[in-house]
Amino acid sequence: MLHDEVLAPQFQYELTHLLPRYVAIEKVLVVEYLRLGVLDEDDARSVGALLHAIGPELLAADRATNMSDIAFALERHVEEHLPRSVPRWHVDRSRNDLQACAQLMFGRAQLLDLAGRLRDFGRTARQLAGATRELPMPGYTHFQAAQVITPGFYLAAVSEQVQHTLRRLLATYDGIDACPLGAGAMSGQHLPWDRERMARLLGFPRSQPVALTAVASRGWVVELTAELSMLGVALSRFATDLLTWGGSEHGFIDLPDELSGISSAMPQKKNFPVLERIRGRTAHLTAYHLDAVLGQRNTPYANLVEVSKEAGANLLAACDTLRSVLRLFTAVLTGLTFRADRMRAACEREFLGGFTLATALTLNEGVPWRRAQVMAGRYVVAAVAAGLDPTRPDAALLGRIAAECDHPLDDPAAALAEVFDVDGALRGMRSAGSAHPDAVAAVLAEQEREDDRLNAQWAARSERVACGAQETDALLGLSDGTAG
Repeated sequence: MLHDEVLAPQFQYELTHLLPRYVAIEKVLVVEYLRLGVLDEDDARSVGALLHAIGPELLAADRATNMSDIAFALERHVEEHLPRSVPRWHVDRSRNDLQACAQLMFGRAQLLDLAGRLRDFGRTARQLAGATRELPMPGYTHFQAAQVITPGFYLAAVSEQVQHTLRRLLATYDGIDACPLGAGAMSGQHLPWDRERMARLLGFPRSQPVALTAVASRGWVVELTAELSMLGVALSRFATDLLTWGGSEHGFIDLPDELSGISSAMPQKKNFPVLERIRGRTAHLTAYHLDAVLGQRNTPYANLVEVSKEAGANLLAACDTLRSVLRLFTAVLTGLTFRADRMRAACEREFLGGFTLATALTLNEGVPWRRAQVMAGRYVVAAVAAGLDPTRPDAALLGRIAAECDHPLDDPAAALAEVFDVDGALRGMRSAGSAHPDAVAAVLAEQEREDDRLNAQWAARSERVACGAQETDALLGLSDGTAG
């Protein structure tokens, strides 16, 4: 029963996802045995060559021969194929730090992969932002049309969130990038292992300084899933806006037919269920994070199967879910079109220049700011009640309201000039980071520079892993690689 319910599924999972990490760790241990003089060069090369040739097809869960444990299966396979017995191989060793190290290496690889996919999504957002930074549309606060913005301005915020997450993921990567190997069962090992060298050969910048932390903590799983959960929250909000903009009441966006759906009973509808899928899947990211938290909460701070296996059982599911969300969302942004006519019409039917009017009354007419807000508000309320067209302001109406507020205007028409003009409202914003098309262009240019910087940072970490593996193989005579 234990084999079928627990050991065999765990074995298959590790065979599929962790085997390359176990092999890499075993190679580094052989290199260290050679340095310590525990193994001679011939034995080290023999063991190293057998490890190098191991693939998933060579190992299987077997209760009788390897107790359905991948570490024992690796050991048994090598021992059975050695030309002679090597009794000192695996001396002073524990599976605890071996498993902790393999799992962390897997998590680290997931982070590298997710960062690459997130960068691709961010680049897609910036490309669409650049193409739409001059198309006016309403921006909303409290679910009400508020000011004139553009899709490019909105998508620049999407890109900013992406880069914020990439910086956080980079900090997470660096924070967890400490090698557990050499911690032993929990309190260290008897041989003078060079843990810093082993860490470097496995692509880590340092070893985990406390042996207990190395085998007891899986805090990195909680940290990683926390970042995915927070990103999911932001992505769900972006998807919500697209769902709103795609509704028939707005009609601001469209997607190609291959990304759309229909209602067989209501053929007038063009649905966008892909956005519902995206938003729905972001919820799973928080569920997986909560799973990792509850799996570790109230457990002893020691090496435990409960923490090391069960509490991280859904790590891959969380990463795969984000991969799916990013793939779907990238496809959406690639196929997304904005309907300029519908967006402009929505701007023109709203009095979106109320804030601009209040500002103009203060700066140009000397009206105290709070009184200017009252005057602007009264003008908008009266204009709406009279059914006025926002694009054709009524100077006489503003003049009467100003007089009633004890602040008559010399030229009400000048105060209203371009206040409710859609393009004027958009280009009237002059602060950095505003919706002005030039300000959006400046933000996007800076984001491109930040993208280059982040790419270099992530590439350096990936290269460190590759160089460590290359040096290990060179030390064992398994390749012509150059030491990293």
